[in-house]
Amino acid sequence: MARMTAVQAAVRVLLIGANYAGGRESLAGFKRFYKGEIAGEVYTTFGQLDYAAEIAQLRAANPDGVYFFYPGGMGINFVKQYDQAGLKKTIPLYGPSFSLDQTVLPAIGDAAVGAFASSFWAESFDNPASKKFVAAFEAKYNRIPSPNAANAYDTARLIDAAAKSIGGKIEDKTAFRKALETVKFDSVRGKFRFDTNHYPIQDFYLTEIVKDAKGRPVTAVREKIDADHRDAYVGQCKMAN
Repeated sequence: MARMTAVQAAVRVLLIGANYAGGRESLAGFKRFYKGEIAGEVYTTFGQLDYAAEIAQLRAANPDGVYFFYPGGMGINFVKQYDQAGLKKTIPLYGPSFSLDQTVLPAIGDAAVGAFASSFWAESFDNPASKKFVAAFEAKYNRIPSPNAANAYDTARLIDAAAKSIGGKIEDKTAFRKALETVKFDSVRGKFRFDTNHYPIQDFYLTEIVKDAKGRPVTAVREKIDADHRDAYVGQCKMAN
């Protein structure tokens, strides 16, 4: 199995993450939409850096894939140890962009190559707004931007476009709020609009960690895995607009 998609419902996936709110919510989000079999769930102590016991457990379970959520140093160590154990060749590793993006990839290095991540944006996006952003960011900071940086850039462009659309009169809070909800701007992620609960409606992609021409680990888009995705709780939100 090279990778999982939304239509591959027969594969057994084992979930692993840190035992705190963010870890549990990330794994719950995976379970909400995944149509295959969950082979098991493993929760580790927040801040844990040695995963030898858990990796042995993963090997014994022999699932078709592993989905993990570890931010920061936890993720760096887990991916390195997973690679050192030789599991990536037989049990593909998947995670959200926050566990496999440019905030941690430089530290993980080659150990991340071949892993997969889901994301609303990748530095390899080919639209003009994204290409311009990536080039300008790298020229200024001498590093590749992460989805967090892309989010921040989109936010600034949204605010600027909204302010311009009402002639800069941001003291008119009602008009400014309406402009933020509806104004069009060139998002680095391409297609983008706000839902009724003010969460984005956007596409998500499966990316694979590969090396670029400079030998750096980067995220390459492999396929679209969800189109016009809406927040899972939008139906429970009482906000009208």
